[in-house]
Amino acid sequence: MSSLRRIFSTQSAILSAVVAGAMFMTACSSPKDADNITLNIGFQKYGILPIVKERGELEQALKAQGVQVKWVEFPAGPQLLEGLNVGSVAFGEAGEAPPIFAQAANSKLVYVANQPKAPLAEALIVPKDSAIQSVQDLKGKRIALNKGSNVHYLLLKLLAANQLSLHDIQVVYLPPSDARAAFERGSVDAWVIWDPFFAAAEHQIGARVIATGENLVSNHQFYLADRQFAEQHPQVLDTVVQSLNSITQWVAQHQDEAAQLLQKPTGLDVEVLKTSISRMGFGVQAISSDVAKEQQYVADAFYQQKLIPQQIQIQAALLNTQSTQQE
Repeated sequence: MSSLRRIFSTQSAILSAVVAGAMFMTACSSPKDADNITLNIGFQKYGILPIVKERGELEQALKAQGVQVKWVEFPAGPQLLEGLNVGSVAFGEAGEAPPIFAQAANSKLVYVANQPKAPLAEALIVPKDSAIQSVQDLKGKRIALNKGSNVHYLLLKLLAANQLSLHDIQVVYLPPSDARAAFERGSVDAWVIWDPFFAAAEHQIGARVIATGENLVSNHQFYLADRQFAEQHPQVLDTVVQSLNSITQWVAQHQDEAAQLLQKPTGLDVEVLKTSISRMGFGVQAISSDVAKEQQYVADAFYQQKLIPQQIQIQAALLNTQSTQQE
């Protein structure tokens, strides 16, 4: 449990230090002055970026362009995107939900690229000895989830697919570490959660899957950047995307080694990480119109649930060069 808490624990002191102490320039004063560019990359303990950091290949690729890389760690996607908004980083990775909330708060972010769909990487799970066998059995039950997260959208889709609504269940909003504790002591009947917490619950306490996101949600991972940096230094981001794509392909072919690289930062067992990695979407590609449309569905659902204060248009957070691309 302590290792899981460390992944997404609210570390306000860390964020304050990042915002106050790491406000170095993410770009040079002139777009042409490439030798003075520093790309500050925000990353979390789990995902592709910590693997990229450990392997060091991105730094080598950008060094040839006169670009220096600095890494800044964040406890979770919302804090990372706040760092992007205030200028402490110019690039980072997050799931579907954080950029929607950031855009609703008038963030300066722009979508750069995404990994392919990973619907199996999130699920609705129950304790191994639970009497619940189907989504229909959730009527009147207590379900834990992280409010406004990817799995919040998954729950909405699961309920709709089974002719249920939020009024038919009792939603308990808890962050992953608290939800895991409530799940283990029986304070909630089910938990909607993503990897690596999902994989950890399967391996460590025998949690049983009722439904995954398959055929219901996309569950993309997004790479996002400061808009000004993206517009001034497209060649830098092109190199980053190419490197990310190459490394995700390496991860796909070397999942055991990738799990070992993530073991130290996450504190999770290799077997847990191997399960989690196997459910990733491999490859990194520019945002297509289809992916933007799917992300708009998530944003609209959050607005309908009054999770964001106003309706937003994902298209407004895309670079013009990306808006017409197809998958």
